Amino acid sequence: MANGTDSHDTPDARTVDMEQLMAAMSGLTEGQIEDVLQSLLAARAPLPRLFEATPPPSRRRPRRTDVVTYRARIDLKGTRPPLWRRLELASDLFLDQVHEIIQVAFGWTDSHLHQFGSGPGHYGPETEHYLCPFQVEDGAMGVPEEDVRLDEVLADAGDRLFYDYDFGDGWEHVIKLEAVLPRRDSEPSAVCVAGRRDGPPEDCGGIYAYELISAATDPGNPDHVDAVAEFARFYGEPAGPESMRTTPFDINEINETLAGFLPLEEHDPASSSNGQQRDFPQPLDELVRAIRSAAGKRELRQLIRDAHLDQPVLVDAETAAKMVHPYAWLLNRVGDDGIQLTSAGYLPPVHVEAAMTELSLGEEWIGKGNRENQTLPVLHLRESAVNMGLLRKRRGVLLLTSRARGLRADPVALWWHLAERMPPKSPDPCESQAGLLLLAALAARAPEDPDVITARLLSAIGWITGDGTELTELTAGDASWDTRIVLRRLGALTDDERLAAAAKPSAEGVTFARAALRTWHQG
Repeated sequence: MANGTDSHDTPDARTVDMEQLMAAMSGLTEGQIEDVLQSLLAARAPLPRLFEATPPPSRRRPRRTDVVTYRARIDLKGTRPPLWRRLELASDLFLDQVHEIIQVAFGWTDSHLHQFGSGPGHYGPETEHYLCPFQVEDGAMGVPEEDVRLDEVLADAGDRLFYDYDFGDGWEHVIKLEAVLPRRDSEPSAVCVAGRRDGPPEDCGGIYAYELISAATDPGNPDHVDAVAEFARFYGEPAGPESMRTTPFDINEINETLAGFLPLEEHDPASSSNGQQRDFPQPLDELVRAIRSAAGKRELRQLIRDAHLDQPVLVDAETAAKMVHPYAWLLNRVGDDGIQLTSAGYLPPVHVEAAMTELSLGEEWIGKGNRENQTLPVLHLRESAVNMGLLRKRRGVLLLTSRARGLRADPVALWWHLAERMPPKSPDPCESQAGLLLLAALAARAPEDPDVITARLLSAIGWITGDGTELTELTAGDASWDTRIVLRRLGALTDDERLAAAAKPSAEGVTFARAALRTWHQG
């Protein structure tokens, strides 16, 4: 909107202009008037978009060619005495990682939105913002934080970067680069070297509330008595200061947590869209990036480390033959000539009965075992073989794929073929992610129910049920169903389908899950 008013925009001027226009058009025919109006419409200037913000100029600088250590002090604005942490950070960290580090250093729980900013202040037309995933999805103006490296926004001692967390309570942090130091090869990506004061509780109400809680919970504070009374007025009589404890500043605990989720990483600009190469396969890298909470990222990274994907996977012929036996049996049963399916598209009863007998499937299923649509172990075996690229249907006949013809006599090759296609491809990204999470939990020998882990991490990605409720272990199990079917048939799981028991991997199953995570869809 313009600050001044041009003389031609006054009501009297507009009236005169309209009268002149009408006089000029009075002698024209209807067609001529239409031509004049069309010309005026075509020549008019576009109206300004009054409420559309203009992106600020980019403040990102070229990345450093060498990796150094940044010593930075992070202050929480408005605290008296100042609440701060001093960190030493690898200069090639990305801002999504810096966000996780700050959360740990201050004791936050990553329960709210956040953003970084570079400019003269936290907000304003000249400040460029670097956004968390939720803001990117909502179409906010800014750059995704995972695409911005720390050395693009901090370069020289004295440079500042802003970090805002929980826009309701309004926690504003100022990150000031104090020194640029040489980096040792064995140095961790992030370490806390100093700090002052305990961290605020989540959802306490902001700086004023934090200072009130600090005084009310510290009998040595000169304002303690008044703070206790004010606390009761502020939060209500039933609440007590002990219910909203601050997070103790424990530098050893902070560094132990940081060491657990920030592995040393090599960086290669050609390795990914943002120039970062993780120490695990790309599908898992993408899965970590999809998780929106720092706690979820840490949990998945720990699972990946516990899976030891950097170590080779070896399988002997005897173990492979035992595990792939159901699939090898089915491939040989189909044979070179194929099997004519019923008019409804199922295996004929003679083949269903053979599968139940020769694969000992009667132990896990009740019934006559002669109709495939009523004998789920056989149906699932056949459907998973199709999904894994071993069988195909053509004009009502079940046939071997060209790949399967070379695999049915080679159990080790068949074992690797199945691993390369786990989790099975799905048009539903939630199912693919659930399958990967299940494999990660199994490969890591996680003591917790893998379905509980899968539900928690799918929720951290942002998945919810169709009615808007949170995922449970049951819904997570449904999402990973196709993956589970193959694992169970291979003997990789020891759970009982009928009892819906928690999935537990066999020793061979751990090896297979590791192979699957290392080679997904490379075949």
